[in-house]
Amino acid sequence: MKVAIGGPLKVTFRPWVEGLENIPPEGAAILASNHLSFSDSFFLPAVLDRKVTFIAKAEYFTTPGLKGKLTAAFFKGVGQLPVDRSGARGAGEAAINSGIQVIESGELFGIYPEGTRSPDGRLYRGKPGGLARVALATGAPVIPVAMIDTEKIQPPGKVLPKVMRPGIRIGRPLDFSRYQGMEHDRFVLRALTDEVMYEIMKLSGQEYVDIYATAAKRQIAEAAKAGKEADRAARAALAKAEKAGKTEKEQPGGDRPAGEEREQAENTRADRDRPAS
Repeated sequence: MKVAIGGPLKVTFRPWVEGLENIPPEGAAILASNHLSFSDSFFLPAVLDRKVTFIAKAEYFTTPGLKGKLTAAFFKGVGQLPVDRSGARGAGEAAINSGIQVIESGELFGIYPEGTRSPDGRLYRGKPGGLARVALATGAPVIPVAMIDTEKIQPPGKVLPKVMRPGIRIGRPLDFSRYQGMEHDRFVLRALTDEVMYEIMKLSGQEYVDIYATAAKRQIAEAAKAGKEADRAARAALAKAEKAGKTEKEQPGGDRPAGEEREQAENTRADRDRPAS
């Protein structure tokens, strides 16, 4: 897959890389990266000599039919690990267990602490579960990684990718052995995750937003929905006003505005009700 996919990616897009010397030639490590595009999981392994294992939903591996088999073969080939999200603890626990297995095998485990792609190119708060618990359970070093401009290659709604040079910055390994044995302390999990996100922010130059990306996506969706509803209401009000104006013009009095007609009617009633002198 490095030849079939990695080769053409490097030739076509010519990604630039900084910090390759921070990837150990052997032994386990956790690559913690920001997440801008679906292509992040392809560009990062493409520029490394070693295999990187990411996690992916199990549906990619279990879909029936020829298309399903091809999809499963593709994801296995690029190092994706299936995670069953139907368990009682959901994807989080499955991802942690999968990550620990990869690390115990002496391999590189890739993870996106944000939990989902950034909706607007900014860096969002890291989720403290997967990354921190795998790091503390295994003692593996955490290597911060910054993907740069990958979201510009194929923005949402675009079918054909834009040929341009994305970037990858790889930071120095972070040692969290001082927290060993404290994987059940939520404050430690938060502190470890925040430290990694700070390093990613320095590498990427992204604006940091202290909320989860999932919450930001929900806010964006709600704002878009409210905007559509406001637009529909404005169009309905305009149509009603135009209809009312057309009806008033058709009433006796010609083209005089309805306000003038109401004022004349009120004056007539006032003259009628005024006491005789």
